[in-house]
Amino acid sequence: MFKSTSKKERRLGIPLFLKPHRSTGPKSAMARRPQRPGQHGKSRRRAPSEYSEQLAEKQKFRYTYGLREKQLLNYFKKASSKSDTTGPALMSLLERRLDNVVFRLGFAPSRSVARQVVGHGHIMVGKKKMKVPSYLVKEKDVISVRNESSGLLLFKELPESLMDHDAPAWLKVDPKNITGTVVSMPVDLDIPFDISKVVDYYSKTAK
Repeated sequence: MFKSTSKKERRLGIPLFLKPHRSTGPKSAMARRPQRPGQHGKSRRRAPSEYSEQLAEKQKFRYTYGLREKQLLNYFKKASSKSDTTGPALMSLLERRLDNVVFRLGFAPSRSVARQVVGHGHIMVGKKKMKVPSYLVKEKDVISVRNESSGLLLFKELPESLMDHDAPAWLKVDPKNITGTVVSMPVDLDIPFDISKVVDYYSKTAK
């Protein structure tokens, strides 16, 4: 689906934390080979243009949330059609994806694992088994692990690990029952990337 995670991080020059537990350790791609991939990776970078900065920021969002280009573009179009400011509206849509929520709740160590967990039918939204990673959660939705899946190795230690998990303010975690509740829509999100550059990029290129 995408190029290797290590090349993505090296090309953009920042860790994207796409591999659980590895991205922050000494074996991460950025720690071992911080230069860009390719034979000219060690050469000095030219000062980036405004367009290249916007493109790089867009790629950071796309890789981080595990989206194809067309998916992210569709989210932008949906956000720009709303009465709200486009940037926050776009971020809200990305954060409300079920695979992202499963990751944010601490049910999976990364978004890629969360996407597999959802796709394999291990997650419930309310009383319904949900197999669509792009499903957009709503306020008061309750997310849980299916009873039939609770014995899987991935979920066995969740009650203990969730005790120390710091979920965002718009989500509430119940470690004992391995459930999460959407208490509000995601707002005032603390993210390491600049969503305004993504909006500027698509405002010029989207058709």
